[in-house]
Order: sequence, then structure tokens, then C-alpha cells
Amino acid sequence: MRLKNKVALLTGAAAAIEGELMGFGGATAHLFVREGAKVVLTDIRDELGERAASALRDLGADVLYRHLDVTSETDWRQAIDDTLDAYGRLDILFNNAGVSFPAKVEELTEEIWDRELAVHAKGAFLGTKVAIPAMRRSGGGSIINTSSVMGIVGSPTSPAYSAAKGAIRLFSKTAALQYAKENIRVNSIHPGYATTPLTAERFSPPKVNKALLDRTPMGRLGTAEDIANGVLFLASDESSWMTGAELVIDGGMTAQ
Repeated sequence: MRLKNKVALLTGAAAAIEGELMGFGGATAHLFVREGAKVVLTDIRDELGERAASALRDLGADVLYRHLDVTSETDWRQAIDDTLDAYGRLDILFNNAGVSFPAKVEELTEEIWDRELAVHAKGAFLGTKVAIPAMRRSGGGSIINTSSVMGIVGSPTSPAYSAAKGAIRLFSKTAALQYAKENIRVNSIHPGYATTPLTAERFSPPKVNKALLDRTPMGRLGTAEDIANGVLFLASDESSWMTGAELVIDGGMTAQ
């Protein structure tokens, strides 16, 4: 019960149905409820999110689903208000929603650039901004922002994605400095190549799969559960002296 009596809001968390391929948000939701948290799942895929919340409730979890476009401050404020109305507090925010549109720089459109930066960087900013007052009333909290190994090293395929994830990395450090004395911790996670609903099709061709494995010293792709275990640590009081940190979970890729 590492998260007993804590309330968590997770974005990009609709893919949370046991027996189906889960994303980082879905796998984290399962870990959080197992460890005693009350969880608010959010996403823009409402039908899937409602099914996931219902399935988790059938397992005995205290879970809600709310629609949330992370690029909308109005949506953010409504989701936080709904969380406070339902549970009276907010202790954990997992900014996890993401998109990916691989392209070479010359082929990258302005629309794709704006979309990547909006969902990733603007989404993490808005979530952090709106969550801080709620966490302050609760005496503190933990914000975990999903960056990527591509926020540390360059991406050979996705310039907008890498730029957005790099923005999250440094935004997290700055927010951590600003709110450390209020016991509001802000850390980033940096997954390597992991199989999720967002990547499964792209990573499956044999040549692509081999190339990714060749870049990963541990010799396997990550799972959503691998990443969720790191998120759980940062959400729990076990990491109470960590803020502004980068938790890299990449099978050794960036050690090279």
C-alpha cells in the first residue's frame, strides 16, 4: 500500500484494460490502484477510457474517467475540479499523454510540429500549472512528466518529438526548483524503446525491431510495466528527496 490514501490523475490513460496491450498510463493505473491510490483516468478516447474505468472498478478499484484534451486549459481545470469534488485532494499527477509523427526535417509540416509541441510540452505545462494549487492545499504532491530518451539524445526519426520531449525535461527541472519548498516534487521519466499501443505497429517490422534491439544493451524492448514501476517509485514517498531528476528506463541505451 505504497500510495494509501493518495489521489492520482493520469493523462493518456485510456488503454488500461487487463488482457489488452496497455500504454504507460494504463499500466501505471493498475499499479497505483494495487498500491492503494484512488485514480482519475483521463484521455480523449472516451469510449475506451470509460470501459477501462469500469473494468478497474469491477476489480474493486476506486476509479473515475474524465475527458481531457491536455492542450486545453479549460479541460484541465474541469478535470482537476472533478477530482477535488470526488476525492477532496490531489497528490499525484502523471503527465503522460503523447503523440508521435516521424518525419525528416524537410518533410515535417508546421501543423505536425505544433501538434507535437502542444500535446507534449504544452500539456505538461498546463497540467503542472493547474495541479499546483490543488497540491498546495493537500500539503504537497508529486508530478511525473513523461519525457523520453529522445529528450536526452537526438532522435534519428522524429525531430518534433525529440524537441518536445527535451522541452519537458528542462521544464520539469525549472518547476521543481520553483516549488521544492512547498513539498511539490516534479520529476521526469525517460523511457527507451518500449512496446505500447502507440509504438507496437511501428516497432514490429523485423528490420525495425532488430535495429531497436541492437541499440538496447539489455537485448529486449521495454514494456509498459517497466515504465510504470518507475512512475510508482516517483509517485510514492520512497522518492521524497527527489525533485528535478531524470529517471531513465531504457535497457541501457543512453549508457552508450
